[in-house]
Amino acid sequence: MAVETRPVTATLPVGGENVVRRASDLIGATPLLELVRTGSGSRLLLKLEQFNPTGSAKVRMAREMVLAAERNGDLAPGGHIVEPTSGNTGTGLALIALERGYAFTAVVDGHAATDKLRAMRALGAQLVTVDGDGSDGPSSVRRRQIAAEIAAATGAYRPDQHNNPYNNAGYRELAGELHKDLATDIDYLVGAVGTGGSLCGTVEELRRLGSRVYAIGVEPVGSIIFGGEPGAYWQTGAGSPADFPVGGNVHYDLIDEDCRVGDIDAFATARVVARRTGVLIGGTAGAAVHVALRRLVRLPPGSTVVVLVCDAGEKYLDTVYDEDWLTARGLYDRAAQQRIVRLCRAYDESVRLAALDLRRQGA
Repeated sequence: MAVETRPVTATLPVGGENVVRRASDLIGATPLLELVRTGSGSRLLLKLEQFNPTGSAKVRMAREMVLAAERNGDLAPGGHIVEPTSGNTGTGLALIALERGYAFTAVVDGHAATDKLRAMRALGAQLVTVDGDGSDGPSSVRRRQIAAEIAAATGAYRPDQHNNPYNNAGYRELAGELHKDLATDIDYLVGAVGTGGSLCGTVEELRRLGSRVYAIGVEPVGSIIFGGEPGAYWQTGAGSPADFPVGGNVHYDLIDEDCRVGDIDAFATARVVARRTGVLIGGTAGAAVHVALRRLVRLPPGSTVVVLVCDAGEKYLDTVYDEDWLTARGLYDRAAQQRIVRLCRAYDESVRLAALDLRRQGA
């Protein structure tokens, strides 16, 4: 018995295919997630930068620094890049280096999250590990020294993320996304300071676009970026330890207010966000959210607050999200988590009561 066959007709998409050729083409267009709102109409939004390739905002500036070095003649084809990093900048540089044919050496220490180190190796980076100084803090000063020595000995290009102006410039696109995605101005922008790039670069471009945004910079307790006594901290990707020169990319004139958050509150907040939303965020993002949550109740009605969530919490499953790790370092505090839970519930209740009020007025 003959089997009837029919030609298969392919349906072509209208307007072409949505396919990119490089992972770096996926940078940007990250989403905004509403964490809480109040009965007075204020809302707290999270700019989820972990949806970038490498799971971090810093791939934005890594790309910009490398492209600028190519334009300026600082990086020749087949060249070598070296940079001290706590992980996210290094992973971003590793991605851009492999795409564009460069060798990359990351100078790291034991303060970096293990998964960040693994990710850099997976992308082909060479890691040079600096021994700690006996404290619980990062070895930032020593990392810079070693990176400078490698650059001098090999002729490698060192971006120097703390002083490279293309770090800040790498966040112009982020500001443009915020400007485009919201139907209102951003009243408050909250973020970790660190190298200065993500917060200061975003604020500068937002204001150029006409925003009157109020910028709140957040640092770990123990960081010297806003002065004060230096001390140990476990938050990674932000902070400057004792004797570390604050880089030129921290533009204090762009930061309206500074806040310091301890590790316990930062990590407790990150863990609560995970249980509330199902989204894992990093510890320094937890610190920024902590500041925003506590501030929200005191803001004018209808305020829009955006927190820059600069990296993914999946990198911290064995630290921030591990009770044994936290307990061993005196950082696990159930009461701190409950305070954040109660605060979020209070905001939820204020929305419910406001809705009841409106219904009564309508009746």
